[in-house]
Amino acid sequence: MPGLIPIIIVIVAGLGLAIQPPTNAALARAAGSVWLAALVSFTVGTATLLAVWAFDRTPLSALKGAPWWAWLGGLYGAAFVAALAYAAPRLGIAAALSIAIASQLIAALTLDHFGLLELPQQPVTLTKLAGIVLVLVGVIVFRRG
Repeated sequence: MPGLIPIIIVIVAGLGLAIQPPTNAALARAAGSVWLAALVSFTVGTATLLAVWAFDRTPLSALKGAPWWAWLGGLYGAAFVAALAYAAPRLGIAAALSIAIASQLIAALTLDHFGLLELPQQPVTLTKLAGIVLVLVGVIVFRRG
């Protein structure tokens, strides 16, 4: 049963990611700025994380050993939030997310295969490649839909 908890957490997070772009797109329409919408999104997220961290009490000094590239996660997140707030109303949420998922899987397969960013090395297999091809076919289906 312990393997089920991370799956449930990822499912709930995935549901949130599907709702986030149209939510941020509504903010962008109201504000007239994708950047302001993304800023509001990250401000609310930051406030939420600060509140949770207050209970966690991990000291800031714990970050001193992090590699330089570990500090770039927020940059990727900000770019993703802004890109999806822009793309979702133009492409539709299903198409925008399927494109994002396809690109994430390709990047993940590359990271795993070469063991980049301190990940354990997991070789590319024909089955994994077939999975990515199916997702890419899904992107085409959504776009033509």
